[in-house]
Amino acid sequence: MRRLLLAIFLPLLLAACGAEPVWAPDDVVARAAYSSKTPPSVTLFTVISTSTDAGAHSALIINGVERVLFDPAGTWYHPFVPERNDVHYGITDQMYTFYIDYHARETYWVLEQTVPVSLEVAEQLRSRVEAYGAVPKAFCSNSVSSVLGGLPGFESIGTTMFPNPLSRAFGELPGVVAKDHYDGDPDDNSGVLMVKPGEIAPGVPAA
Repeated sequence: MRRLLLAIFLPLLLAACGAEPVWAPDDVVARAAYSSKTPPSVTLFTVISTSTDAGAHSALIINGVERVLFDPAGTWYHPFVPERNDVHYGITDQMYTFYIDYHARETYWVLEQTVPVSLEVAEQLRSRVEAYGAVPKAFCSNSVSSVLGGLPGFESIGTTMFPNPLSRAFGELPGVVAKDHYDGDPDDNSGVLMVKPGEIAPGVPAA
């Protein structure tokens, strides 16, 4: 069994050496900062196959003093949303929707689970994701479960490599509100990231 586990996870561990760091400048991050003015909360996104129900990706929205996205090893990108090692800043309502639309398509649907937290917990979680560093491929759920584990209110979240067990554990937290997002758009989701005239994020100058 030990040899089998090594055979499965050794390539993933080796891939960790290849995680690419990204570090947006201080002034760009500061200008992009966005506060939603809504009560503090933590949202778990789980991307799930429409054909097999297998989990494909995990990510977090942290809504505290400002709203940020922790998208570990994710492929989502927007030119008006600066990134620092998988933490994306300037998550306006529009960017929030863009993120969901990017993942929800004919081959995948998105489970959105939100739980209210104190401002202190939200800021503690933001500090954790900012300090985590660039996440290698296939370690999205591992990193999300790691930063959640041990936080006040999240003590029941154990570390896992898989999106669905993480989603089930998150769904058992008190006060969770869940929402399913389905979209029949073609599997090619590149068009979601196209920037339209006038779509400028707060604090980001037009080109």
